[in-house]
Amino acid sequence: MTKLEHPDVTQDLETGFANLVAQPEHYGTDYFGNEVLVGDSVVIDPSNGEMVLEVNLEDYLIEVKGFQFKTAG
Repeated sequence: MTKLEHPDVTQDLETGFANLVAQPEHYGTDYFGNEVLVGDSVVIDPSNGEMVLEVNLEDYLIEVKGFQFKTAG
């Protein structure tokens, strides 16, 4: 009986997994210690050079800069 194998598996075994998707390149860490990858949106605080992931900007403004977010009215 012949054993069948998916062509992608055969190719991966023959090439040493050369066609795997490359991992994102590490760029550094932000103020909160979160990993920053090449291509991530970041904000730089001009007063001290701190890098913050854009998704963490509100936390940074509240915790570090003392901003208050409120609803007008």
